[in-house]
Amino acid sequence: MKRAATLLSLVMAIFAGACASGRKPTDYTPTVARFFVENAQQAGTPILLPRSGVRISVNSKPVITEGDIVNVELVQVELGKCLLFQLTPAATRDFYRMSVTQQGRRIVLTIDGNPVGARRIDGAITDGAVFVFVELPDESLPRLVENLKKYSAALQLELKRKG
Repeated sequence: MKRAATLLSLVMAIFAGACASGRKPTDYTPTVARFFVENAQQAGTPILLPRSGVRISVNSKPVITEGDIVNVELVQVELGKCLLFQLTPAATRDFYRMSVTQQGRRIVLTIDGNPVGARRIDGAITDGAVFVFVELPDESLPRLVENLKKYSAALQLELKRKG
């Protein structure tokens, strides 16, 4: 009888622990990507890219946030490997307007608050596809993209449920 009570207590403790967590375990690390636009007056927040040492002053408010991203891919282009971010329809429209008015400026990609890459806005971006070369080792990119992709998918699913 005492053994059954101990076993029952153990089972209840396991279920209580599982219920208390509230979230299902994931096979990825939530990874937040945000884009900031260069500040024209150099009066914004200073950003330092890790490898090149390039300093860029950016506005404090991001122009693309994690909720705007629907997919991320690692792509090989003529100049090497880069990340391709695909945006929601609403973010695509907003980013198009911003890319028209901010031509010549740079956008800076941050991952979990750390600057990792930048690109110059050299024309209107109409399709919601943002390509960025990052200053990270190539061997770290597949896992980074997997985390970004899975987190974006989970976030979009959560936003749909709430909306």
